[in-house]
Amino acid sequence: MSRTTLFTTLLAAAAALAACGGGGGSDVATNADTAAAYALGPITGYGSIIVNGVHYDERSASVQDDDGTARNRSELKMGVVVEVTAASGETTTATGTTATARSIRFGSELLGPVATVAAGGASFTLLDQTVLVTATTVLDSRLTGGVAALAGQVVEVHAQYDAATGQYTATRIEPEDSPAAWRLRGNVSALDTTAKTFRIGNALIQYAGATALPESGLADGMKVRVRLATAQTSGPWSALTVRSGKRMADERSASAARLRGTVTAFTSVASFSVDGIAVDASAASFPDGQAFALGAWVQVKGSVSNGVLVATEVEIDTRRSDDDSRHPELNGSVTALDTTARTFKLTGRDELINYGAARFKDGSAASLANGVVVQVKGRLAADGQTVLATKVEVRG
Repeated sequence: MSRTTLFTTLLAAAAALAACGGGGGSDVATNADTAAAYALGPITGYGSIIVNGVHYDERSASVQDDDGTARNRSELKMGVVVEVTAASGETTTATGTTATARSIRFGSELLGPVATVAAGGASFTLLDQTVLVTATTVLDSRLTGGVAALAGQVVEVHAQYDAATGQYTATRIEPEDSPAAWRLRGNVSALDTTAKTFRIGNALIQYAGATALPESGLADGMKVRVRLATAQTSGPWSALTVRSGKRMADERSASAARLRGTVTAFTSVASFSVDGIAVDASAASFPDGQAFALGAWVQVKGSVSNGVLVATEVEIDTRRSDDDSRHPELNGSVTALDTTARTFKLTGRDELINYGAARFKDGSAASLANGVVVQVKGRLAADGQTVLATKVEVRG
């Protein structure tokens, strides 16, 4: 038996064992993998991570990056875009919708040096891409001076891609110290197999010396993840590796799915893609109407089968300021309480919470003390780092 055949056989056996409940909890991805639920979107809260309005208990979940490397749960921060599969179905009660996560995968869209920052800090350029900064973009607490101070800094950007504009909308920005390579995720265009070049947005990429190319080869429209040499001085960026940018929805089926993102391909309201995931909406309801096209922000509910999300409902996401599922909800124990500044943090979390204008439930501001368990709902301040609490519920 060849090594390749042996390896394939072992993978199949491992997947079969996991499906029967045996083994050590490995989450091998195969086309036969199923999950009760799948979600794709940015994290908007803690105490169980909150994605698209659902609280996912992640304590027993495997957490990996795009390359399958195990990562720490502490990296699941507000604004990080994640893919979640749940082993059990969603449960909806008066307090919200919950599920138990089986696996979580995440990875940023861009990592590199900020070249320019637009006046007012509404956008910046990085790796020849335009990155938009909105009222819901989270800035890591280690970033000082706000967006205006980003020029020249090396940052990692979690974002959602807008195919209509070719721009990225940042959901979280973090500093990065001395990375071995820059990183960029996007769609291939202007592929030249003779010159060994392609583009992602405005970036021209030379892949002649790249390893780990997709087995099926490159093609225009393909979503890829590229590691780039940091030593570029002029001309094209040099790719070190080019890997597929497939989502978990391409690998698993799920009886329930929730996507929140932009329409990245559009044939009709019955056939389109959200963040690269194909959607069949031929039998879906459209509570907000059907007036959307390429680049629209949408929320889609349905089920995943053979890499296609069969939609039951498609909502047009107008990113309303009163959209509770987009605003932070934080659960945990109070620490670093400052009753003069009327601020505190939650144990193990970075965000500073200002409760000066909050209304309280089951307590008052006087009830706060280090160690007290609270639930905080609010909105992100203009600095992208402080949560302005609108409601604080004292829970113990």
